[in-house]
Amino acid sequence: MRGIEILNNPFLNKGTAFTKEEREQYGLTGMLPAKVQTLEQQAVQTYGQYLSKTTDLEKRLFLMEIFNTNRTLFYKLMGQHVVEFMPIVYDPTVADSIEQYNELFVEPQDAAFLSVDDPESIKDSLKNAAAGRDIRLIVVTDAEGILGIGDWGVNGVDIAIGKLMVYTAAAGINPAQVLPVSIDAGTNNQELLNDPLYLGNQHERVYGDKYYAMIDQFVEAVEDLFPEVLLHWEDFGRSNAANILEKYQDRITTFNDDIQGTGIVVLAGVLGALNISQEDLTKQTVMTFGAGTAGVGIANQLLDEMKRQGLSEAEARKHFYMVDKQGVLFEDTEELTPGQKDFVRQRSEFSNADELTNLAAAVKAIHPTIIIGTSTQPGAFTEEIVKELAANTERPIIFPLSNPTKLAEATAEDLIKWTDGKALIGTGIPAADVEYKGVTYQIGQANNALMYPGLGLGIIASTATRVTGETLSQASHALGGIVDTSKPGAAVLPPVSKLTEFSQTIAEVVAKSVVDQKLNKEEIKDIKQAVEEMKWYPEYQVLDAE
Repeated sequence: MRGIEILNNPFLNKGTAFTKEEREQYGLTGMLPAKVQTLEQQAVQTYGQYLSKTTDLEKRLFLMEIFNTNRTLFYKLMGQHVVEFMPIVYDPTVADSIEQYNELFVEPQDAAFLSVDDPESIKDSLKNAAAGRDIRLIVVTDAEGILGIGDWGVNGVDIAIGKLMVYTAAAGINPAQVLPVSIDAGTNNQELLNDPLYLGNQHERVYGDKYYAMIDQFVEAVEDLFPEVLLHWEDFGRSNAANILEKYQDRITTFNDDIQGTGIVVLAGVLGALNISQEDLTKQTVMTFGAGTAGVGIANQLLDEMKRQGLSEAEARKHFYMVDKQGVLFEDTEELTPGQKDFVRQRSEFSNADELTNLAAAVKAIHPTIIIGTSTQPGAFTEEIVKELAANTERPIIFPLSNPTKLAEATAEDLIKWTDGKALIGTGIPAADVEYKGVTYQIGQANNALMYPGLGLGIIASTATRVTGETLSQASHALGGIVDTSKPGAAVLPPVSKLTEFSQTIAEVVAKSVVDQKLNKEEIKDIKQAVEEMKWYPEYQVLDAE
């Protein structure tokens, strides 16, 4: 590989940082300006260009240009500005990018695009996209349930690309060893079906046997091509997500971020909140508002932890109430998903069961101590509801998690004010500190990015054969234990600004858990060393362009 091929390869390209000797050796003489820059100089120059962009979407598009041409420079820059760049390369700006994917499309960014209409080409497609690279991490989406914006078909590949960026920036997973995958099963988004520019399969979503047969073929191809891989499922619809995880979690090293990732981050936030309030998880009453994939996943994670803390399955389930658009979910509620059925209540438990058709009525009847919002219903946690919560528990734990911002159930500022500073809050989007009665309240963001980068690095570094509930619990305790409970107004979760530090901590805890359970394929004598050896740093290497 020489000359223009090297400059066009984002894994090899150094741009103006190629030395005079490298330029001569690889046929680059005369193809770049004369000055040889350092990576640090390039980062300063590129950040200045970034700052000249006037909107978040423009900033994201500019960063994607850098990503497409020079991965090392991109990650050097992101590592220096991780708090600033996270909402640009991922949530919430990625939602704008997804909605305009057809109009903005320039290149596929090394993703593999798999079509339900062409299952025979799945293995070749994966092989082509990997291009001989040693793939250790795949993020795959069918984009039926993207963030808070729903079904976006093939446009949702940006969610997989963004997720992998965070894995690398936060935990140092080698960008040459990752692969974003789009499963194009069609779309039920009428806007896309009517759009002549739409780049995916322009037909309604395929469900049932044909869909699951494609998933089977995909998993078999992944097992064959990339035997060391961690397979991360992202933003699948509620009718498929749990089914897929349940089918493969005991067969391969796999993880669903919406079901498990959200759950373990929220569990970590709840554990952090209980560290502050000095209360016991097994004495809490939990209400989830929004009974989709995330809401059910969170409830399952909290339930699992209650069982780990000594409650029987039957005892633990008494602590959970699930509320969706129909109100409290009862045993006779129609069209329940399998995940929801596990959390239904009996109408006989209430004298006014027929009246529990909305969140306000449910809160008044049940008096939850923990309420978690995954409903995408903006403003659903009203002043009336929040004051009712605070009237019945000393330190209510309130997590309005829906995102982007316009879909949040409440703002942190309102929650602090309405509870007179008593609420322990985790938000789904970044929230500024809240000043109230002389105390600065720091607001923890229950962002999956706090967890999955370190979790992924630990799983990969430990050569884990499975991702177990025990490992996820250990990761949650590690994250929740980082909170400084002695500080007035302390956050329930650590800040994104320290993401790289605690991702390392989580990775080591996860790797130790894997080894303790004897789930590692390869012998590991030194956990810290194994994690460190797996990490990649954004530094230019001596070029190997053979």
